Amino acid sequence: MAQQRHQPQSGQKKIPVEFPSQLKGGVYANNMMVMHTREEFILDFLMVGPNAGAVTARVIVSPGHTKRMIAALQENMRKYEQQHGSMTPAEEPKGHIGFVKE
Repeated sequence: MAQQRHQPQSGQKKIPVEFPSQLKGGVYANNMMVMHTREEFILDFLMVGPNAGAVTARVIVSPGHTKRMIAALQENMRKYEQQHGSMTPAEEPKGHIGFVKE
């Protein structure tokens, strides 16, 4: 997968970002649950199989950052479809998906 890197424009400060080695492999998710409060959006990424599922990552972001993420995803989907053709959304899993109480 090609990585997109942005070059700082004149006058912009370059901010170095560390990438922890334990995160380099990423995690797989085929579903996502979204919740929100006034201050934050909570995104739970899940791997759901035929009979069970598990949360693979939880990301908590501010509403303003969520809006920027949506814009970035829309722009990248537009570019993807220009390059690879139009897509239809994946089918939703059948059955109720919910957290198990311990």
